[in-house]
Amino acid sequence: MRQADLKAVGEVRGELRELLGRWAPPDGRAPADPEVAVLLTSELITNALLHTEGGAVVTARVTDRLRVEVRDFATRIPEPRATSVTGTSGRGLTLVRALADDWGVRSEGVGKCVWFELGGGPA
Repeated sequence: MRQADLKAVGEVRGELRELLGRWAPPDGRAPADPEVAVLLTSELITNALLHTEGGAVVTARVTDRLRVEVRDFATRIPEPRATSVTGTSGRGLTLVRALADDWGVRSEGVGKCVWFELGGGPA
């Protein structure tokens, strides 16, 4: 198994913080807590890099909501799993499910896209 280059996770976190910092909605309210957005994005990217091969493509869109999509090239659909108190992994999708206003997985022609939205409740 090839080791994933996890440096990309930090780079994407920085770019997302920059995007959210530049975005100024008319009412002055951000669509999402930047730290929650960065945490959830980190979890999805890390999952894609550790559990698939071929890298990942990250897209973030800001309107009245923030939508982050992480596309990879594996067909296996991830699902939140039970974790133990002493376990060191397996909490990523549980965090996404708990903190995102909406989230899901969609199959692509090759691979899948795991996404979440923040800001104002379910779409």
